[in-house]
Amino acid sequence: MLLRVYVMLIIRTISELRAYRGELTGSIGFVPTMGALHHGHIALMTKARSITEQLIVSIFVNPTQFAPGEDFDHYPRTWESDIKECEQAGVDMVFAPTVEEIYSPMLVPVQINVPLLAEDLEGAYRPQFFGGVCRVVAKLLNIVQPHYACFGRKDYQQLLVVDAMVRDLAMPVSIIPVDTVREEDGLAMSSRNRYLDAQHRQHALGLIKALRQANRMVQQDGETDPAIVQSAMHSTLVAHHFQVDYAVVRHPRTLKPVDTIDPDLTGGVVALLAGRLGDVRLIDNMILCSDE
Repeated sequence: MLLRVYVMLIIRTISELRAYRGELTGSIGFVPTMGALHHGHIALMTKARSITEQLIVSIFVNPTQFAPGEDFDHYPRTWESDIKECEQAGVDMVFAPTVEEIYSPMLVPVQINVPLLAEDLEGAYRPQFFGGVCRVVAKLLNIVQPHYACFGRKDYQQLLVVDAMVRDLAMPVSIIPVDTVREEDGLAMSSRNRYLDAQHRQHALGLIKALRQANRMVQQDGETDPAIVQSAMHSTLVAHHFQVDYAVVRHPRTLKPVDTIDPDLTGGVVALLAGRLGDVRLIDNMILCSDE
């Protein structure tokens, strides 16, 4: 009996990837990452692997989504462990281009904007973030041409922005949401968690505590005033030493403020948090009336 020998390819250039892509048959899944892989990324790969015949993962720290003074130069780069994680996840090919390969100095830069979803929340605190995300995701989707691309709900606003871009530009790819993966104590997995010292790691639990408090207020106590829920989340974050950027309740599809919390009208509401512990900025979210 013949056995298939598994060999994961690593490709660095667009031309090589397109040549490889041209030989593939069957459905293709794609997971774009910036490396520093953790179990949240593995969940994306596992989902993509389960619904497709070929799995491609990109590892590319995208400079255009970082503003001056942010952590691009210090963003964790863990190449050897990332490759091992991809092999264990059954990835068929890793696309790991250089910055010059993706953003050739010979090209005229193009901007893609989704203002109705991207100007508030993360967009207000990181004004160039979503422009950079949309540009690189559009490039990667055009290069890889997958049938499915998996994105995590942990970056809730990013998920909505990418899905809106793909739909409006009629890109032939389906965006597949994947639930947030958490540590045993509830902290959402993030590549930036490794920046936290022991004390800040404990304080970071204020995120999940604030979200669970909001969920109890809505689900068990019947609270319908978003201002009261937002104030409670903000207080919990402050009590855990966060410098709070935002703690809000929004419509789950438009991210607009809501006058009242009525899941029957909106299909649920989403609580979104962002704040800093020292130099580390963390985000999290939860659909209220959930089981988390």
